[in-house]
Amino acid sequence: MNVYDFDKTIYDGDCTVDFYMYCLKKYPVIYKKIPEVLWFGLLFKLGIIAKKDFKSRFFKFATILPDLKGAVADFWSINKSKIKRFYVDTQKDDDIIISASPTFILDEICGLLNIKYLYATNVDLKNGKIIGENCYGEEKVKRFYGAGFEEGSIDEFYSDSLSDSPLADISKKAFIVIKEKIVPWEEYKK
Repeated sequence: MNVYDFDKTIYDGDCTVDFYMYCLKKYPVIYKKIPEVLWFGLLFKLGIIAKKDFKSRFFKFATILPDLKGAVADFWSINKSKIKRFYVDTQKDDDIIISASPTFILDEICGLLNIKYLYATNVDLKNGKIIGENCYGEEKVKRFYGAGFEEGSIDEFYSDSLSDSPLADISKKAFIVIKEKIVPWEEYKK
């Protein structure tokens, strides 16, 4: 089986940022959350709060959307074309997506792409808080094994970032994705 990160790996961009920008245009009600997002973003950048705390504040915007499910569906109808060609050409039935992006954004596109296995950051849509841990770094390995997959079962792993080294380390082969270019992990690290 092959495992993929999502943002900047099989999707050309960051779907959380893109969805937020889409929502700003379509739902002006979330403008009132911008000062809070900027404030907590600054606190995160300064190292005063953790990434999980920032993301929990950020995702509050989703709690005030009048039709979150409809917004996500419309967003993907516009942005599905940003799925990279290399992925479309090599997709397999047992592919796994493991991403720090929120499940509420990724569920729809995984359904559209017939991806059965998704492990992502879970968000309580009543308050925007992250449930459990942010699906990042070592947490991705925990999610993989926690889902019952066995050691040595990842044939190929693809990511855009060395922060995914924990997953690369348990894969038979690992690759860094730069736009549509695929580079072997060890070659990229050098």
